[in-house]
Amino acid sequence: MNPTAFIAKWRHISLTERAAAQQHFLDLCALVNHPTPAALDPTGDTFTFERGAAKHGGGDGWADVWKRGFFAFEYKGKHKNLEAAYDQLLKYRESLENPPLLVVCDLDRILIHTNFTATTKTLHSIPLEELAQPRNLEILRHLFHEPERLKPGTTSVAITQDAAGRLARLAESLRQRDVPPADAAHFLVRIVFCLFAEDIGLLPDRIFTNVVEKTRAQPALFRDYLAQLFQAMATGGHFLLEPIRHFNGNLFSGDDVIALTESEIESIHLASRLDWSAVDPSILGTLFERGLDPAKRTQLGAHYTSREDIETLVEPVVMTPLRREWQETKAIAASLLATGKKTAVPSDSGKNLTGPALKKARAEAERILQRFQEKLSHITVLDPACGSGNFLYVTLQKLKDLEKEIIVHSMDLGFSGQLPMVGPWQLYGLELSPYAYDLAQMTVWVGFLQWTRANGFAVSQNPVLRTMSNFQ
Repeated sequence: MNPTAFIAKWRHISLTERAAAQQHFLDLCALVNHPTPAALDPTGDTFTFERGAAKHGGGDGWADVWKRGFFAFEYKGKHKNLEAAYDQLLKYRESLENPPLLVVCDLDRILIHTNFTATTKTLHSIPLEELAQPRNLEILRHLFHEPERLKPGTTSVAITQDAAGRLARLAESLRQRDVPPADAAHFLVRIVFCLFAEDIGLLPDRIFTNVVEKTRAQPALFRDYLAQLFQAMATGGHFLLEPIRHFNGNLFSGDDVIALTESEIESIHLASRLDWSAVDPSILGTLFERGLDPAKRTQLGAHYTSREDIETLVEPVVMTPLRREWQETKAIAASLLATGKKTAVPSDSGKNLTGPALKKARAEAERILQRFQEKLSHITVLDPACGSGNFLYVTLQKLKDLEKEIIVHSMDLGFSGQLPMVGPWQLYGLELSPYAYDLAQMTVWVGFLQWTRANGFAVSQNPVLRTMSNFQ
């Protein structure tokens, strides 16, 4: 099939998602000269429609098409919500062996989200009417044949180092002007959070960046607008006719804004061009702290504690016991569903629960899974010398990963599945440095919000941030 024929065929089709999805995908295979799932893999082990149905007894929430090491597809009917389809894939990507490309399609558009580890996220959008463009056809061929060719060239570590370095220069300028260190630190943490919140959609699109761009030659006007934005974020409300969510959490209490020079505002402007959604919180705080703290200034380019090094402590101390208990909990729930008993005996094999017995077993199994998630939401972790929060951030991320595994497992079993409950309020930190004290709280909040977005869950809490008395 050639691109013109593909466009002509699918331009006028108004079939339902279920009726159209597989035929649409087969036509894509023909378009890029790729074997169909049945031709390439008759067993369905590595390339198949309805991944999940054979393995878990239900396709809801699973990929409509899956190819190991390449992609997962989720189809929706025309003009349906593709953001919701993408969120669905994010929740299940681990069970799909974390494919490097996550694709959603409503027959009028193909959206290809990159999912490569430790890289920035990139979206390739291919409208049906533009499918014949050479670059779009090249992207589709890479999707089916060479997914690595779509891997973004910029890593999250590189972006984080760049971002921290740019704002470190602003911190140095404030220090040379004798701005009180605590005031400078708190102000710059606010700036970092605004840059991040804008790029993950918690602030209206480009609202902070536009303020910086349009007032960078007018420092007094920049200060006035920034004060108004901070006030709106502290309480919720409106700014420049745009609705602003209620953030609070101590970060935006008080609307004092440091008066900046044109060159200092330009530093923020340059930083705003980066993709702050891709920063790595496990090193952001450390790098930024070195820029803020005169005592650590010479360390700005020095070695930082990597995520891998942090995990050598977090894994055995925090996660290994919890994972052991999770495996035991899953085994009990499985036994209940199979035999009606928490611990099965050989004589129970071959029995199939039905009627009231099955209903009772399912209710008890669901309660057991919920209790383990609730226990996880009450685990507390103290770092008695927390620095800028990188150990606590990695710990939180791993707790959230385990919680997601519980939620997805519950959904696989046909249970309703609870909303996520684990959060920064379970982390405790002690720190001597006022620079690190502010940074530690921002690091864990940025990490929490980043994880929530990256795993297909909505940021629904109001206010977005909580007051953090657990950092002292």
